[in-house]
Amino acid sequence: MTTPLSGQVAVVTGGGRGIGRAVSEHLAQLGARVAVNYSRSADAANAVVKAIEANGGEAIAVGFDVSDEAAVQQGIKEVLERFGRIDILVNNAGVTSDGLLVRTSAEEWRRTIDINLSGAFFCSKAVAKSMMKARAGRIINISSVIGEMGNPGQAAYAASKSGIFGLTKSMARELGSRGVTVNAVTPGYIKTDMTAELPEAQKDALQAQIALGRLGEPEDIAGVVAFFALPASAYITGQVLGVNGGMHM
Repeated sequence: MTTPLSGQVAVVTGGGRGIGRAVSEHLAQLGARVAVNYSRSADAANAVVKAIEANGGEAIAVGFDVSDEAAVQQGIKEVLERFGRIDILVNNAGVTSDGLLVRTSAEEWRRTIDINLSGAFFCSKAVAKSMMKARAGRIINISSVIGEMGNPGQAAYAASKSGIFGLTKSMARELGSRGVTVNAVTPGYIKTDMTAELPEAQKDALQAQIALGRLGEPEDIAGVVAFFALPASAYITGQVLGVNGGMHM
């Protein structure tokens, strides 16, 4: 049976856990061959590859640090050598470094910006030439509701994630004439390893702010990312779509 993304190749950064895992597996279910990127969690990435293969899909794990431009270029080269093309890039890799402004070190600031924002820039730059040559491609950036709202103790994280908006819109204008769309998804609070560590009282307080009354599931984000990869979204570019259960409108 032909699936909508048959023959296409997707790269998902930070694809071994949480939202990244859900995105990797969802795109594979739609027929894409998936390169699951990791920086340190090789075991997690390989587990995703095995899960995809067990369901009849094709995937590889590719290790590189998105904040290292040379490493990104080499990693993308490996994917192109293996599959011959890259049709979809999901810039999902990210970190948080929470702390009050006056206590945030320059090192913590730089690390957050380097991974969350520069990482998306480096990866997009690395795939842009092949996508432009093919006159087709989808770049999907994962931002955060915190980039829209701000949050005490998350100045670096919020800055990195709101920076994704400007990057998305500028790339969309630049690459649109070559058939490449660029969009962003801004998750709200999603059930991941990160949110699992929150105290129950804090989770209850968060849920009280969400119109749908629950934290999101990684699959809630994966479905929207998949939409931006599918033919149905061919005339959408430069957009930022909030998937937060009504926490921010």
